[in-house]
Amino acid sequence: MRYIIIGSGAVGGSIGGRLHESGQAVVLVARGAHFEALRDNGLRLTVPTGTLTLDVPVVARPEDVGLHADDVLVLAVKTQDSVAALDTWAAQPVAGGGTAGERLPLVCAQNGVENERLALRHFHEVYGMCVVLPSSHLNPGEVLAPCGPRTGALVIGRYGAGPDHTARRIADDLEKAHFLAPVVTDVMRWKYGKLLGNLANVVEAVCGSASDGTARELVARAQAEGAAVLDAVGIPYASGPEITELRSGTVDPQPIPGEPARSSSWQSLARGAGSIETDYLNGEIVLLGRRHGVPTPVNTALQHAAGESVRLSRPPGGLTADELLGRITTDATG
Repeated sequence: MRYIIIGSGAVGGSIGGRLHESGQAVVLVARGAHFEALRDNGLRLTVPTGTLTLDVPVVARPEDVGLHADDVLVLAVKTQDSVAALDTWAAQPVAGGGTAGERLPLVCAQNGVENERLALRHFHEVYGMCVVLPSSHLNPGEVLAPCGPRTGALVIGRYGAGPDHTARRIADDLEKAHFLAPVVTDVMRWKYGKLLGNLANVVEAVCGSASDGTARELVARAQAEGAAVLDAVGIPYASGPEITELRSGTVDPQPIPGEPARSSSWQSLARGAGSIETDYLNGEIVLLGRRHGVPTPVNTALQHAAGESVRLSRPPGGLTADELLGRITTDATG
């Protein structure tokens, strides 16, 4: 199989780079300065054993790929960019007839729980992936993936009805490429568990760090509120200890010189990306709370603060944790 990595930032670059290194056929899809750096200099993937310079094929447009029946599409863009990507890629022709949406499997290697629903409107065969892959992409052509001995844990499973043979083949390729890749029948349970962990991302992004006492309080309150919402709605989720056990001793941070891996939300503000995925992380909890009458004042305040940071072009650390805590209301409507 050939892997088309749609969105070759921190997660996509790590997955694509490791697959290419292991001998798999890979095409990276990137834009702007990142595309130019990848095209001209290759992918510089820094892992605990050193920096790899990988000459991975890269394109800027779907039309430049030329899809085949044995291709796998890996969607690794932020959720706010998913609809545009899905619209474009689903319509691409595949050699031998038909379109990508009709014939090719698509893997959602993304945070949040909305992407699979969006994808299934466009693609017949969709796979969810719970991504436990600390990584950073701050400079064009460069990705940092500091964990070892496995680069990440990628829990994969079919979304919706249908046989799951492709998931096992993908997992086999990932296992050969320095990843832990269990195949499960309840992938969304894992993704909801990861969602609760990702509620902390905005605190690190807006405050610059989530390590001081007030920031830790904000994270704890956001996650407790999120768990209360999922429990009230009856949505099952993997527990924190389950996710910790999955990666323990296998996907562990290693000392690498330079900038430590930061959350994807922190990276969005640091790069001035112009958008942030908080609406699909904390905003998912807010949405569920409003639909089912569960107050969500903490996640509502965090969602608003993230949007404000983007609108005002604030870098990470634009608000203190105390300022952010002061914005939380007890409005029962959330």
